[in-house]
Amino acid sequence: MSQLAHVRRGKGEPLVLVHGYLGGSAMWQGQIDYFSLSHDVIAPDLAGFGNSADRASPDTIEGHAHLIFRFLDDLGVENFNLMGHSMGGMIVQQMAAMAAQRVRRLILFGTGPVGMLPNRFETIKASRQHLQHKGLAFTTHNIAATWFVAGEQASGFALCLREGVKATMQAALASLSACEKWDGTSALATLSMPTMVVWGDRDRSYGWSQPESLWRGIRGARLAVLPGCAHNAHHEKPALFNAIVEDFLTSKV
Repeated sequence: MSQLAHVRRGKGEPLVLVHGYLGGSAMWQGQIDYFSLSHDVIAPDLAGFGNSADRASPDTIEGHAHLIFRFLDDLGVENFNLMGHSMGGMIVQQMAAMAAQRVRRLILFGTGPVGMLPNRFETIKASRQHLQHKGLAFTTHNIAATWFVAGEQASGFALCLREGVKATMQAALASLSACEKWDGTSALATLSMPTMVVWGDRDRSYGWSQPESLWRGIRGARLAVLPGCAHNAHHEKPALFNAIVEDFLTSKV
């Protein structure tokens, strides 16, 4: 029995989608609808988030990576394309470093190789203090508003709120600690699978230095910059985002 709640749809090459902090598999709905026409799309809810809120969350990025590998093993999925967003992008970098032979193609979206997030709209310490003193709902609202150029007026904002408050306080705090402790910079040069870095040019969570480090650090990596998009470019410009990802997944390498 799989250890993580998940959505699975479609047939073809597996495409595993890993959501970010205070997210869930529902954050990928537009990509599940689109890519399930050509791929076996698998979108897990990370432990402590979404419909996996009954599971204890690891306090390391490596711990999250191990849980996803175990989940995929339970499903009998050996090789797969892999896309991660935000904290999920850190997790998939870790997965690619741990078992490169299993990852066909890697997509790093709105993420970077350093978990301390040097260019984030607020420090991780500030987010932790908000959780502890103002609660999960306030913190989710505060963070999710920065994921869109239009802030609270964005069409995807309500979805982010609904998913964010499903998380447990344990998961919210543990995952901040996981980010603080993680640095994948040294592994970048070892990643040999075809890789694409995707970034919105108005991202307030990961400043340009983060995707630039991925693009320059991974040999042969492609770079796609989505204009006029913030952290959740897949919600803001889904048609453009999906087209860019599809082109990468179907191109010759």
